[in-house]
Amino acid sequence: MKVVSLLTDFGDFYPGVMKGVILSLAPEARIVDITHSVEPQNILQGAFLLYHSFRYFRNAVHVAVVDPGVGSERRALVIEGKNHFFVGPDNGILYPSAVEDGIKAAYSIKEEISELVGELSSTFHGRDIFAPAAAMVVRGDYTYFEEINKEELEKLELFDCSIQGNKVRCRVVYVDRFGNVVTNLREVKGKGFYFRGVEFPFVKTYSDVDVGKPLSLIGSFGTLELSVREGSAAEMLGIKRGGGWIELEVL
Repeated sequence: MKVVSLLTDFGDFYPGVMKGVILSLAPEARIVDITHSVEPQNILQGAFLLYHSFRYFRNAVHVAVVDPGVGSERRALVIEGKNHFFVGPDNGILYPSAVEDGIKAAYSIKEEISELVGELSSTFHGRDIFAPAAAMVVRGDYTYFEEINKEELEKLELFDCSIQGNKVRCRVVYVDRFGNVVTNLREVKGKGFYFRGVEFPFVKTYSDVDVGKPLSLIGSFGTLELSVREGSAAEMLGIKRGGGWIELEVL
């Protein structure tokens, strides 16, 4: 039995159809949903969440579809790593995770794979291309794959921060349901940060400050998070979406 994980920005309905395709072609597959709540078209966020989830599986097939270029000339990929397979569009979403795992080979998925589904739409390659590709990986069938130069893959840098003096430029990559503002900053110095008129002391745990007070810490992603104990830093700061750049002042 092979585990297939799914990560998309599809919300409801569409992932269920993908599961139907996978299970009809590879009934032995075991499907795990990582999330279908990636912000629409936010490739960086999808890549970040995949990067911080794939390692907790063993020898799995990871399907990640955040695909604003669906229906265009962008390639559809299967990347074979040392321990995992990654399936999705060639827009960078797979790249950080595949590099971390160690890329052995990369394949372009032929559009003819949609014959296994019975149709090829210009808007739902999750169903028509990527789901059957995942099933074929589970089955060990490479009929619809064509090997390509792995050096030509679309690249994406997750941790592209810069530090100059007491100024830190980083990205908000994720706002979780608690309102924690997750950044891509891994190197933290100083006693805290100042941003948009709010001081965020750097602490180890939420309980180090009083309820309702702001704080900053290294969260479970291993990166800096701006938080409010039992509150929402995103609401406090007016941040509604991940992906944008912010500049923090180091205290």
